Amino acid sequence: MSGWFSRLKAGLSKSSSKIVGGIADVIKKRKLDDEALEELEEVLITADMGPATAAKLTAALAKSRFDKEVTDEEVRGALAEEIATILEPVAKPLEINSSLKPHVVLVVGVNGSGKTTTIGKLAQHYREQGLKVMLAAGDTFRAAAVEQLQIWGERTGCPVIAKETGADAAGLAFDAIERAKAEGSDVLLIDTAGRLHNKKDLMAELEKVVRVIRKKDETAPHSTLLVLDATVGQNAHSQVETFREMVNVGGLVMTKLDGTAKGGVLVALAEKFGLPIHAIGVGEKAEDLRPFKADDYARSLMGIAE
Repeated sequence: MSGWFSRLKAGLSKSSSKIVGGIADVIKKRKLDDEALEELEEVLITADMGPATAAKLTAALAKSRFDKEVTDEEVRGALAEEIATILEPVAKPLEINSSLKPHVVLVVGVNGSGKTTTIGKLAQHYREQGLKVMLAAGDTFRAAAVEQLQIWGERTGCPVIAKETGADAAGLAFDAIERAKAEGSDVLLIDTAGRLHNKKDLMAELEKVVRVIRKKDETAPHSTLLVLDATVGQNAHSQVETFREMVNVGGLVMTKLDGTAKGGVLVALAEKFGLPIHAIGVGEKAEDLRPFKADDYARSLMGIAE
């Protein structure tokens, strides 16, 4: 696990170096007075934690350390503890119920968020656990998304259900469930379109996909995952709101944390929405997507060694 912790720490280094540097600049052996707290709040906001979460964290810090001499290490340690407390309730891996045959996972998110790659990586993880996995290329408008999923299918040895570009996504989902049931698959991962510029069309399409899936299995989809790209920072909030309007989002996966200094946004999302965070991604490889662990994330974000 220590290998993963060092990868996570390296992946979050853009976010943590911004926070660590900011805290060091504020503290510099001074008392934790109102001015210092205000500046610390500012540091947390610039790391995309959002005003509400930043205020909550600094208030917790003030409770135990106000007007005391503090070091930046102490401040980072205390903040990491508070952040872990916020994250702990939402750190829930996606459990596959193998009695469902298949456990249907609908994967949603805007184009470019890393949906298709996330599906491929999840497929690999489940295959390694000995599960029988099927993939459905439900983003039928983008030939590139279908091709990408087919490559992951070959790589992981999972069958991919696909149709011609522009085919009806709901019909494809229906066929995929039929096939997955017939072949005794444990997991069916369904990709979807994410063209947010025309929200009404996308909403209608996703609602239809869910409606048609339910004709085949009224309990499905059993999990609906929203994939978020960490580089969008605070825009992630509106994406969560938008997709929750369209479908019943059951949990989040955050990708591309290694490419941004906005890693704090995850803390803000946990605080605001309380949705399970199933996994996070800090790189291209399948092993760079792992179940989310609150404590590891909090310490990595604050630049604290294992």
